[in-house]
Amino acid sequence: MSNSVEVVPTEAALGAEVRCGDVRKLDDAAVAAVRQAWLAHLVIVIRGQRLSDADLVAFGRRFGEFQYSTPLPSPLASEGKVAQGGRDKRHPEITVVSNVVEGGVARGGLGDGELVWHSDMSSYEAPPNQTILYSIEVPSGIGRTGFNNMYLALDALPPALRARVDGLMLKHDATIDAAGYLRERFKDAAADVRVSPGAVHPLVRTHPETGRNCLFLGRRSKAYVAGMTVAESDALLDALFEHAAQPQFAWHHDWKNGDVLMWDNRCVMHRRDPFDPAVRRTLHRVVIKGTRPFRTPGALPPHERGRETAMMK
Repeated sequence: MSNSVEVVPTEAALGAEVRCGDVRKLDDAAVAAVRQAWLAHLVIVIRGQRLSDADLVAFGRRFGEFQYSTPLPSPLASEGKVAQGGRDKRHPEITVVSNVVEGGVARGGLGDGELVWHSDMSSYEAPPNQTILYSIEVPSGIGRTGFNNMYLALDALPPALRARVDGLMLKHDATIDAAGYLRERFKDAAADVRVSPGAVHPLVRTHPETGRNCLFLGRRSKAYVAGMTVAESDALLDALFEHAAQPQFAWHHDWKNGDVLMWDNRCVMHRRDPFDPAVRRTLHRVVIKGTRPFRTPGALPPHERGRETAMMK
């Protein structure tokens, strides 16, 4: 018999809580139900888990191949104040999100500051499908993570702007990390956003599993719309990011210890609130490999888009 899986949607434009018991014990049918909930609601949370790193890796593997990455940068390490840690050779699939420093070594990355709206690793030629983030030490009420629904952000664009962006290509900058620091390997890269490193993807992409079109903005810093002047590109991207960040497209997650949060990097952006640097906060992350973004005409018509479109009426 399949494990019981209950899906409780939020009242926002995306997000749901999935109640399925211990994720280590899910059978294949239950994992398929969890995956369907993730596709339908874009971001899901499963609460009350007690996972080792090996457990987290085993759970993540059920959703695809892993995208490996270097340790996430600590701002203190970027400033040369501490050494950068966050890598366990036993579990190279895991990256650590933490502001904790012990013995002069940052346990993880991204510190305690604000993280602006972005999608993970969008500067890769094949950005990831999914991020799975497991909370180990997260005092209540701090460091909320916000998400926005990029299907709806596209649907709600004024008609003239919608027509303008379809078919444009966006360069996603690779030189700046998620905490806003220049990556060491790109310290000698060109400053001109038209030629600086980063993958180029459709500004409107088609989700390869749902067939829906959405905005794919990545991260604002040093992004560039191909073929435009820098001023034209900046003006357009400023308008799109301001539009996409509106509250009606968003849901914000309040963390508890033992949360497993899973989101679809293809059709959401996310951000983090800053928090008191004296507070210890640690989460472990695995990322599921994706495919190169594409734009295909004939995405699902509005009457087939389900709960997301209905919530905008």
